[in-house]
Amino acid sequence: MSELPFAATTPVSVARVGLRARDAESLAAYYRDVVGLQELSRTGGTITLGAANRPLLDIEADAAAKPDDPRSAGLFHTAFLLPSRADLGRWINHAIGNNIGIDGASDHLVSEALYLTDPEGNGIEIYADRRHEDWKWNGDKIAMATERLNISSVVADVPAGNAAWQGMPDNSIIGHVHLRVGRPEDAEAWWHQEFGFDTMAKYGGAAVFLSSGGYHHHIGANSWQSAGAGRRDPSRSGLAWVEMRSNNVTDETTREDPWGTVIRTGPGKA
Repeated sequence: MSELPFAATTPVSVARVGLRARDAESLAAYYRDVVGLQELSRTGGTITLGAANRPLLDIEADAAAKPDDPRSAGLFHTAFLLPSRADLGRWINHAIGNNIGIDGASDHLVSEALYLTDPEGNGIEIYADRRHEDWKWNGDKIAMATERLNISSVVADVPAGNAAWQGMPDNSIIGHVHLRVGRPEDAEAWWHQEFGFDTMAKYGGAAVFLSSGGYHHHIGANSWQSAGAGRRDPSRSGLAWVEMRSNNVTDETTREDPWGTVIRTGPGKA
């Protein structure tokens, strides 16, 4: 049994994500077959998927929704964090064996990650963290970079005789959510004020990474495609909401960031 990743042990962490889908059945099939989530339940027009018994993703059917606009505020990617490097290697073997196309593969120093895009344009990251004790710091800021991933090295971590990918294992979580925003400075101020998050790193003036409890980031916010974007159009597909888990609250709350992105918060430990 793997341990729960460090990202989920902090005072605040990401619990799950809601997507509004034009074709919920096809999108759910993609997250089952490609990402490795299991279908946990169906309620009305919502399909809930997760890992083991942990719900991670709600897909809400809205056939009338307009396609997402990548230049608007919204979801850059949902980042699924696997418990170990060997698990990431198993997913890579699964991707190779099933001719799953990826958008990129990066070594971020704190983590190793692969990127893909679902059929409705929602970004996905599948990653494994390096041990947080081994992360490097520049004062109070985490050292992160974007370097080429050594895929063969990751795959070599898969134990002989235990190479098969069998879906996302127990203790897989959403490690972080990366958002498209109009101004990263405004996102930074909002997450500081509303959640007490710390700024962990910045990529120039176009991206900021924020977290609770010393994680490298629970929330990323960038304006690479969406500089100057205003409030989200609620009639579009894509991100419906992000749900955070907090040790610091006793009641469920809902609020909106400066772009109208719905952020839910619930009490309890991971």
